[in-house]
Amino acid sequence: MSRKKLIAGNWKMNKNSAEAVALVAELVAVAGKQTDVEVVVCPPFTALEGVAAKLEGAEIRLGAQNMHPEKSGAYTGEISAEMLRALHATHVILGHSERRTYFGETDAFINKKTLAALKAELRPILCVGETLAEREGNQTLKVVQTQIEAGLDGVTKEQAAQLVIAYEPVWAIGTGKVATTAQAQEVHAFIRGLLVRLFGESVAGKIRILYGGSMKPSNAPELLAQPDIDGGLIGGASLEARSFLELITAAAAAK
Repeated sequence: MSRKKLIAGNWKMNKNSAEAVALVAELVAVAGKQTDVEVVVCPPFTALEGVAAKLEGAEIRLGAQNMHPEKSGAYTGEISAEMLRALHATHVILGHSERRTYFGETDAFINKKTLAALKAELRPILCVGETLAEREGNQTLKVVQTQIEAGLDGVTKEQAAQLVIAYEPVWAIGTGKVATTAQAQEVHAFIRGLLVRLFGESVAGKIRILYGGSMKPSNAPELLAQPDIDGGLIGGASLEARSFLELITAAAAAK
């Protein structure tokens, strides 16, 4: 099944509002009208409103980096799905390894967020992946399976078509290390098989699976050529317009 490639930029805790708007202006000027690749940018919460205004009318979607599962209430410092939707966000990154590692987020908590996002008509970009110790202990597939099955518990077939999965080997995030093309494709194919078992072949064939471990212009063409790698969740290379635009171009050229 042909799936439109998706390139999503996770800016993490970088760019103030003015810097974010300036970066998006560069992206819109070059890629704001292209439709060959789905493009999502995920700035910090403080820049969402300014970026949303700059994206109006452009073929670039707005995403957030996190959210809380409750609609409102006494959750100091948190943001709800409804608040994100009010800013015209369409996507939200959930379960990023940095959230799991630094903030102790569990599969059960990430599952609550996933269900809340889907209910609010936000597309979750659910992140899964193993640490270096788990990779060296041959636990990669077991870890990924646990994270996907727990993270998607209670998701219906109808909702599942809205999902995006991002495989991010933790040992390759921000380290400059990259899984080999064969390693990445192996895990992506395994995830596809899991999705088939959970939701059926038709639905699983529509779900994009992104690679999220130090994808950059130099390695993107080879990765994006793999049958089960449908795009990238981009960290460092999304913070500079030229490299991010090169990734969009690489995705458009991938067959």
